[in-house]
Amino acid sequence: MQQLIAPTSELIRTVGQFLGKELGKVNQTEIETKALNSLVSYVDKAAEQQLVEGCSQILPEAGFITEEDTIIDSAEKEWRWIIDPLDGTTNFLHQLPFFSISVALQHHQKTVMGFVYEVNQDELFYAWKGGGAWLNEKAIQVTPTLSMADSLIATGFPYYDFDKTTAYLKMLEQVMKGTRGVRRLGSAALDLAYTACGRFDAYFEYSLAPWDVAAGAFLVQEAGGIVTDFEGETDYIFGRSIMASNPHLAERMLSLLKESGLDV
Repeated sequence: MQQLIAPTSELIRTVGQFLGKELGKVNQTEIETKALNSLVSYVDKAAEQQLVEGCSQILPEAGFITEEDTIIDSAEKEWRWIIDPLDGTTNFLHQLPFFSISVALQHHQKTVMGFVYEVNQDELFYAWKGGGAWLNEKAIQVTPTLSMADSLIATGFPYYDFDKTTAYLKMLEQVMKGTRGVRRLGSAALDLAYTACGRFDAYFEYSLAPWDVAAGAFLVQEAGGIVTDFEGETDYIFGRSIMASNPHLAERMLSLLKESGLDV
């Protein structure tokens, strides 16, 4: 795995340079609406094409799961890449500097390598199985925070799946009252990367796709954190709900999710 870090990192940084050059150049006629509040432009598609082509050269035998369906390939192969070329598309289109590239590699459906690249600050978060988590060649870890009262929590607002809105607002009320604050920045991959490096103490969100969370969840785990779905189980990549935290706060976060009704 460690041997794949360098070429994959170089590829991701190159695609990140492309994103940076295109920032502010997309006009309204070039934006498509895939679903309610789900936007895409030529930038997402071109970036994904570059990532797929590059990853195919790095590991030719691998399959793909991609957000923009650049490649229709067997996701059941021994190796597979899970790619989000632009996590935070709405931020990007509004020129808000909080978006990322997310790339994970799985072997037999288990994540073994993950990258999240924040373009604007040139921050590359990466990890490989058993190798710990890193930010630009510096080792990172989750926070040692013991108390919810001392914690900063990240989340994502539901923007199309509203059947759990009441339960979500109950959860939000609890963390608003019982923590140092709540942040909603608009890129799940970066929320997880920031949890991995200790900028956030915990994170929760629902209605997500595999490409949103696969790499970031792996970063948190390799940084010593806990990642589950809202039920406390392991179906957080395909199960559409995720909770990530340092080990001290995980039990309390899951308890709050249950109390609010988000765990059903």
